[in-house]
Amino acid sequence: MIKNPIPWPNGAKCAACVTFDMDADSLIHLDYPTDGNNRVSAISMLRYGPTVAVPRIVETYRRLGIRQTFFVPAWCMEQYPEAVEAILAGGNEIGHHSYIHENPVGQTREDQAHWLDVASAVHVRMTGRAPRGWRAPLYNFSADSLDLLLERGFAYDASLMGDDVPYLLESRATGERLVELPSHWGLDDWPQFVQSMDLDYMMPIRAPSDGFRIFAEEFEAAYLYGGLWVPVVHPFATGRLARWHVVAQFLEKLRERGDVWFAPMEEIAAHVRHVIATGDYQPRIERIPQYAAPVGKALPRR
Repeated sequence: MIKNPIPWPNGAKCAACVTFDMDADSLIHLDYPTDGNNRVSAISMLRYGPTVAVPRIVETYRRLGIRQTFFVPAWCMEQYPEAVEAILAGGNEIGHHSYIHENPVGQTREDQAHWLDVASAVHVRMTGRAPRGWRAPLYNFSADSLDLLLERGFAYDASLMGDDVPYLLESRATGERLVELPSHWGLDDWPQFVQSMDLDYMMPIRAPSDGFRIFAEEFEAAYLYGGLWVPVVHPFATGRLARWHVVAQFLEKLRERGDVWFAPMEEIAAHVRHVIATGDYQPRIERIPQYAAPVGKALPRR
């Protein structure tokens, strides 16, 4: 099923990282720049993430003895320093997730570089380290993103959906390469749990166990075939009481198996680079951007 399975540490069957994107209320202020402050109900829903859910999540990780990765917009780090402290206190990683969830695809290269650097400076100030990994807001990885990340020494990206195992992104401009740790929409909690008129996203909300079933089935396939299991979830959604109760029970059962490697994304990326260097893994390589110019203009007229 997987043509190039990666050898995971200590004979683990698969690698796992439950990644939380702690966007908080950046989404409201970005979508409603003139009156976002007036949308009190929507803000309360999103603030639940850093104020209530994050402490709950990191306590579960501590109890299970695992460390994972949170991707946090720098503006959210500044607004919720207690959440940042709680994440770091558990030995978890904080990855780069924009400044205020802005869309790189809609920006010039110069603007992308500016906000990438502004957010990185916040990481250095609040965590003591430059971020090692990046996830584009809403998966909006632009044609410039790879080169900007490579120029700044990032170790990995976690925005794309091109494989079931880690692979390499190769710059069309320079030939340099970056580790990609992929996920996909089937491992994202927005289609399962998010309903918000303010965010223009109205999904039929599922019972916690029903909504999580897709994540569990995705895990079992990754476990069986040696894949990478990276849920892309959000504290305000999956961190809710009943939903996190279901997830925590599932994670506890995985820990009992003893052959699932839970690790922050930066450690997974480091392992990928190591097994490539030793010749134990031959990754797939994808050239980015995939196309040097728009393709639609080449369509023939009837």
